[in-house]
Amino acid sequence: MAIEEKNISYRIYLVGFALFVMACAIVVKLTNIQWVEGDHYKKLAKERTVKNFVIPANKGNLYSSDGSLLATSIPNYKVRFDAVAPKTEDFKKNVTALADSLHVLLGKPSSYYLSGLKRARANKDRYFLVARNLSYTQYVAIKGFPLFNLGAYKGGIIIEQETVREHPIGLIAERTIGYERVKPDGTPDGKGIEWAYRQYLNGKDGKILKQKIAKGQWKPLRDNNEVEPRDGYDVISTIDVYIQDIAHHALLKQLQDYDADHGCVVVMETKTGEIRAIANLGKGNDGTYYETQNYAVAESHEPGSTFKLLDLIALIDDKKIDTSAVFDKHDGLIQYWGHDVEDSHRTSGRVSLAKGFEVSSNTVMVQAVYNNYKNNPQEFVDRINSYGLNKPLGLPFQGEGRPYIPQPQEKRWSKLSLPWMAFGYGVSVTPLQTLSLYNAIANNGEMIKPIFVKEIKEWNKTIKKYDKVVINPKICSDETLSKVREVLKNVVKRGTGKNLYSKDFSMAGKTGTAQVDYAKNGGANKYYASSFVGYFPADAPKYSCIVVVHKPSTVNNNYYGADVAGPVFKRIAQKIFTDSPSMNEIKTLKKKIAVQEKSYNNYDAKAQNNPDKMPNVKGMAGMDAVALLENMGFKVKAVGVGKVKKQSLPAGESKDKSKTIILELS
Repeated sequence: MAIEEKNISYRIYLVGFALFVMACAIVVKLTNIQWVEGDHYKKLAKERTVKNFVIPANKGNLYSSDGSLLATSIPNYKVRFDAVAPKTEDFKKNVTALADSLHVLLGKPSSYYLSGLKRARANKDRYFLVARNLSYTQYVAIKGFPLFNLGAYKGGIIIEQETVREHPIGLIAERTIGYERVKPDGTPDGKGIEWAYRQYLNGKDGKILKQKIAKGQWKPLRDNNEVEPRDGYDVISTIDVYIQDIAHHALLKQLQDYDADHGCVVVMETKTGEIRAIANLGKGNDGTYYETQNYAVAESHEPGSTFKLLDLIALIDDKKIDTSAVFDKHDGLIQYWGHDVEDSHRTSGRVSLAKGFEVSSNTVMVQAVYNNYKNNPQEFVDRINSYGLNKPLGLPFQGEGRPYIPQPQEKRWSKLSLPWMAFGYGVSVTPLQTLSLYNAIANNGEMIKPIFVKEIKEWNKTIKKYDKVVINPKICSDETLSKVREVLKNVVKRGTGKNLYSKDFSMAGKTGTAQVDYAKNGGANKYYASSFVGYFPADAPKYSCIVVVHKPSTVNNNYYGADVAGPVFKRIAQKIFTDSPSMNEIKTLKKKIAVQEKSYNNYDAKAQNNPDKMPNVKGMAGMDAVALLENMGFKVKAVGVGKVKKQSLPAGESKDKSKTIILELS
C-alpha cells in the first residue's frame, strides 16, 4: 500500500513539474511575443485586416499633330461563372435563357454556351470562362442577362477588368507609336513613343486604405485617399495621319510588287525637323507585311550612292574643284589597290563632276574624292564628323542604330577606306541620318535633328514643348548650296531619276543602289538595298523624304533605286500636294464678263418682247434658243450643233402650240 502511494506521489510530482515547465515556457513565449516579436505580429495582424490598395492612374492619350487619336486606354472585361453559387432552382430556371442571350450578343450558338454552363455546374467549376475581350457596353449587357442579373453570390457572375492600350488608326505607324510591357522576368520593356515618353503618359498611381470585412470584402477606412492618383499627360506627336496613310500604302504597294524583304519611308518637315510620317514594313512568314521593326531608326547599313552628296558638298565647299571639272569614266571601271570600282552601267567618255553625280557614276565620284583628299583624308572625314554622321542622332527610342565612319587614326583605316567612302561603302548610317543631311540642303544649310513629339499637355495646359534641335547651323556656304541644289534637281530631270520627272511638279534628290552583305559567305548572302532621298517642291522645299527598300526581287533586273524606291517618293510627294484640299479663294467669282452680260441681256429682251409671237432666234446659241422657246410654250427640236442657222416658224408668226419648231444649228 505504501509503495502504491509512493508511486502516486511520484506521478503527481512529475505532472506538477511538467505543468511548471509548460507554464514557464508559456511565460517565456508571451514575454518574447510582447517584447521581442510583438511588432512583427502587430504588423502582420494589421496587414491582414488593414492594407493599402493601389488606385491605378489613367494613362494619357497619344495624338497626331492634326488631333487624331493614335493610342488610348480602354477598359477590357472578362466574364467568368462560379457554377456553385446559384441555387439549383435558379440555375435550371435561367440557364437556357442565359445561353440564348449570350448567343445573341456574342454570336456563338446557344448550344455552345448551354453545354459549357451545364458542364461547369456538374464539375463544380468556380471559375468558368464565359467570354473575354468585352467592351464596356457588352459587359453592361451581360450583367443584365438571366441568372447573372442575380449578382455575384446568387447568380455566380465574376467580372474581371483590365485596361488595354488601343490604336484607333490600326496598324499604321504601329512601330513608332510603340508599346510598354512587362517581360516574363518582371522587368519593364517597351518601344517607340509609348516607351520613350512613359514618364509623362503613365501618371502616378494613388493609394487608398481599406479594412477587411466579412466574406473577404474590403471597405475604405476613410473618405479621402491616402495618395490621390494623378492621370498621365497627353503626348502630341508630330505624325500627320493623312501623310502617314499615304506613305504607308505607297511603301506597302512597292514592297508587294517587288516581293521585297522589308523597307521604310520617312517624311520630314523641312524647317522644323518634325516627322510627319514614318512607315516600317517587314515581310512575315505568311508573306504579309507588318510593322515589326523601326528600320528607319535602328538599321544602320552601307548607303551606297546617296552618300555621294557628301562628296559633292566637300569638293565644292573646300574649293577643291567645281561642278564643271571633267573626268574620264575609263569605260566605267577603275582599280584602287587591286580592287575594282565599277559603274552600274558601263559607258565610256569624259563627263563633268555634275554629270557624273547626276548619272551616279562611281568612277567619276571616286576619282574626284581620292585625287583631292588622298594626301589629307582627315579633311574629308572631319566634314562628315561635323554633320554628326559618326555618332547616333540621340533619338529617344531604344535600339537606335550605331553609325560607322572610318577615321584615319584608327587601325581599321586602310588605303581603300577613302575611295570606298566616296561611293557609300565602308561606312554605315541609318536612313534618318541620311535624311537629315538631305534635309539640310533643302533647309538652306541648317541641319536639324528629327523630332517625333512636339508637346506634352494636360488638357489645354502645355506641360512641355519640344523645339527644333540644330546639329549644324550651316553645313556649307550659300554658293555651294545653290550649286548642289541645282545638281539634285537635274538628277530627276535628266539623271538616274529621270523617269520620276514631272513638268507639273518639281522634285530633287538622289538615287541609291547598295549591295548588302556582299562580304559574307563569299557573297552568297548578297542582296540589294534600293533607295531614294530628296525633297519637294524643289524650288521651295516643304518636305524631305527618304525611301529604302531591302532585297527587292532581281528577276527583271530592275532593282535600282530609281525603279524601286523612286516611285514611292514620287507617289508621296504628289499625293501630299495634289490630294490636299485647296483653300484658295476665287476673288473674280463675282466679276461681270461683258460677253456673258450681252448674251444674257439679248436673251432676256427676246423673252420679254411680245411673248405671243415667234421671236427671231437666228444667231443664238442652240441651248439658249431651245430654253427660250420652251419657256414660251413652244415645242422645239434642235438639229445639229452650234448656233441657230434657220428656224421653221418665221419670226413674228403667232404662237401655235400644236406645231413643233425645228431649229437647224451649225
